[in-house]
Amino acid sequence: MRETVLVLGANGRIGRALVEAFSAAGWLVRAQMRREPTTPLPAGVSAVICDALDTAALIEAAHGADVLINALNPDYTRWDTLVPPLAASVLAAARASGATLMLPGNVYNFGAELPPVLTEVTPEVANTDKARIRIALEQQMRAAAEEGVRSIVIRAGDFFGGGPGSWFDLVIAKDVGKGRVTLPGPADLPHAWAYLPDLARVFVAVAARRAQLAPFETLHYAGETLTGAELHRAIEEVCGRSLKRAQLPWWALRLASPFVPIFRALFAMRYLWLRPHRLDDARLRQLIGTLPHTPLHRALSTALAPMLARPDSSPATA
Repeated sequence: MRETVLVLGANGRIGRALVEAFSAAGWLVRAQMRREPTTPLPAGVSAVICDALDTAALIEAAHGADVLINALNPDYTRWDTLVPPLAASVLAAARASGATLMLPGNVYNFGAELPPVLTEVTPEVANTDKARIRIALEQQMRAAAEEGVRSIVIRAGDFFGGGPGSWFDLVIAKDVGKGRVTLPGPADLPHAWAYLPDLARVFVAVAARRAQLAPFETLHYAGETLTGAELHRAIEEVCGRSLKRAQLPWWALRLASPFVPIFRALFAMRYLWLRPHRLDDARLRQLIGTLPHTPLHRALSTALAPMLARPDSSPATA
């Protein structure tokens, strides 16, 4: 029998990638979103239009689901007020349905002094607001597992590919059509990246093997680990031309932070670009074997296409 997955936040970048990956793998897919889909859903996918804060509606949507994925992406400036009630609503739906809850995790849990290699047993440090919120969310999932709500966190680096909304397309490659790459940190520091279509296929593979896991599990997905210089060079190779390298003017974000909430939230994450880090995914490989991997240049070509297609793009000068 085909299994059923409910993807919450299906209008978002990770949510849409998950919908497409599970649908392609033959699952029955329900896609929850607050409003009608921004682009047509894959054939056979059922849209569920409701607010994730409406716990009763979410419980109804999850009825009969085997897997429930929390891909909700609340406003970055309102995590403190939105993440806790959303988490409670999602846990209620998982508890009522008996579905395994899956969550796309990130490296925020390791705090502002995160070490260069991150494993599933690396200590978590709640010394930033985002770390505190994510740690609390995952602790709730761990506690719920003791009551029978099985859950899995798959942690990855910064997303690229799958549409706008990440550091890659909003900062680094925003002006690539004008001949410029903007780096948020030093060019020689390694940074963890995850190509969204590959990460989504990892979720499919783990979901298929969820019975082999403990009631609560955390797995790491390494994705691509690249220095700023390596990423710059790879983008140039995909574009077939030289691109100027600029540095993100953090001082401007800091000056505007008291007046622009999103700038304040972004400035608080500056440490991620000043600390070299990569994820160790040995446990994930042990579980699912060979990981989905799109060659870097092909992945970048897909991710860069919207920036290169902008009408205001102009040829670069070497």
